[in-house]
This record gives sequence, C-alpha cells and structure tokens, in this order.
Amino acid sequence: MQQHLLKVFSFNSSDEYAREIQEVLTRHFQEKLDKESDRLWNEGILDQERLDEIRKEDLHSKKAGYGKISS
Repeated sequence: MQQHLLKVFSFNSSDEYAREIQEVLTRHFQEKLDKESDRLWNEGILDQERLDEIRKEDLHSKKAGYGKISS
C-alpha cells in the first residue's frame, strides 16, 4: 500500500492533491468505523455504559488487548 501511494504522489505531489487524497482516505475509514460501531451497538456489544467506561480509560497506555472491545 505504501509503495502504491508513493507512486501516486510521484505523478502529482501538490498540496492540493495531498489534501484530496487525505479527505478520501479519511472519509473511507470514517465510513468503516461508523459501520463497525453500528454493528457492535446493534449486537449489544457496545452500549452507552461501555462508551462511558471507554471514555474514562487511558487507551494510549494499554498495550495488551489494544483494539479489542470486551463485553
């Protein structure tokens, strides 16, 4: 993936083009995050209580289990 992005930028390395690529990637990953969040909510894995717990956690200091949601 990184090599592909480097090839893309080798043809057009303007700031405007970089911002456009960033917006496309941001939109793509936001849509994926929204879809997964909806799935977790609909399956009862994620709820307001769990969101409140997560909000209080220092996620940067945790190494083990990073990226996993426990129920």
